[in-house]
Amino acid sequence: MKKSYLYITLFFGLILSCGGSDKDEIIEPENTAPTVPSIVYPLNNTLCVNNEVKFEWNSSIDAEGNRITYKIEVSENSSFSPLAYSETSFIDSKTISLTKGKAYYWRIKAVDSQYAESGYSSVSHFLTEGEGISNHIPFAPSLLAPALDSEIAGTSTTLSWSASDVDNDPLTFDVYLDTSAQPTTKVSENQSGTTFDVTGLSPASTYYFKVVVKDDKGGTSIGQVWSFATK
Repeated sequence: MKKSYLYITLFFGLILSCGGSDKDEIIEPENTAPTVPSIVYPLNNTLCVNNEVKFEWNSSIDAEGNRITYKIEVSENSSFSPLAYSETSFIDSKTISLTKGKAYYWRIKAVDSQYAESGYSSVSHFLTEGEGISNHIPFAPSLLAPALDSEIAGTSTTLSWSASDVDNDPLTFDVYLDTSAQPTTKVSENQSGTTFDVTGLSPASTYYFKVVVKDDKGGTSIGQVWSFATK
């Protein structure tokens, strides 16, 4: 009889040891990389008249809410080897003191606190003004029409703005227009006039536009985003 009790005890002991815990296993969600930041300034072919360049970009988004660090890379060649500067920032801008009279390439990526990295942004090429060169970037354009946040009748309108340059350099304009709050559709490039006729607009829609001003020495100013609506 004692031997039977021993077998029963061993049998239930094996069941308990093999069954494990009945608690649900906690599975940590997989960490994902932040979105790729997009360059705001300096853009391609920008002439920076001050070698203390303030790099700016649109912030990345991290799905898990992790803290994001941005890694800025600046090089004198498009292969980014070697790097002239490598800096980090916790906000969406960083001022770097560069050498005057140089052509540079720059790009940026986001890294979260779990070390997941986004891809690199697009590459932008710019120049710093050299000693003895006097050129000032144009002033940002001022809106003339249609009035900011106004409502227009019909499906056509004329965009109108003013712009000036202290060096009296000839200016050209790129016009961006679409229904996104950050317009990316270029509807006119390198035009010399300060008006642009728009047709074929959709009714009951909000449109956003901006104007980029360029002088003939490579100086560039990006205007603010304006908006209007159709009835």
